[in-house]
Amino acid sequence: MVPLASSRTLEICKDAAGIAGNIFAFGLFLSPIPTFRRIMRNQSTEQFSGLPYIYGLLNCLICAWYGTPLVSPDNLLVTTVNSVGAVFQLAYIVLFVMHTEKEKKFRMLGCILTVFGLFAIIVIGSLLILDLQLRRIIIGSLSCASLISMFASPLFIINLVIRTRSVEFMPFYLSLSTFLMSASFFLYGTFSFDLFIYVPNGIGTLLGVVQLLLFAYYKNSSTGDSTERLVVSYPFTYAER
Repeated sequence: MVPLASSRTLEICKDAAGIAGNIFAFGLFLSPIPTFRRIMRNQSTEQFSGLPYIYGLLNCLICAWYGTPLVSPDNLLVTTVNSVGAVFQLAYIVLFVMHTEKEKKFRMLGCILTVFGLFAIIVIGSLLILDLQLRRIIIGSLSCASLISMFASPLFIINLVIRTRSVEFMPFYLSLSTFLMSASFFLYGTFSFDLFIYVPNGIGTLLGVVQLLLFAYYKNSSTGDSTERLVVSYPFTYAER
């Protein structure tokens, strides 16, 4: 009875952490909205890059596929959060294409086709692997590598804050959302003994803690005015000039 009770407790804790992670993720999914308000207001993408949203879409698709029962059992909450993320990414990409110049439109459309082509290859290729454990390891490794590569954004902003000794480029609520979401899925992966989830999110949690500590340390050093505003977040990267 003890192992059974312990297993049920872990399952409850895992589900609670996963649901919390899904909720906190919205803080990240909504973070590009100020950028797209400006794009829609000016009817131009100016110097903004659409590539972070392209890469974010691919990342969400791979992670969503990993969470499906065809790849890993009982990870549906991983699929839900990344499916919602993919929808947001696709919406941002559509808005970007609508307001960018003709040359960039074709480039972005080519990138979108490439993303879905790569994702189709990953899905079909993984389904051809009959060994379910091997399939899980391969897709899990891809999702883990994809998530870790996304940490270039918070590393960049951490470096920027230290160099400028100012947190005006690092919104507090964005850093808090990053920490809360990463911590939630770190616990989710820990409770389910899934290293493909707890390893990348453990790194994200540490980076979130560093960001919050930097905010506490440098918040009184920040100036209110700036000629440039830069916002970098996980999993999004965008700049305002």
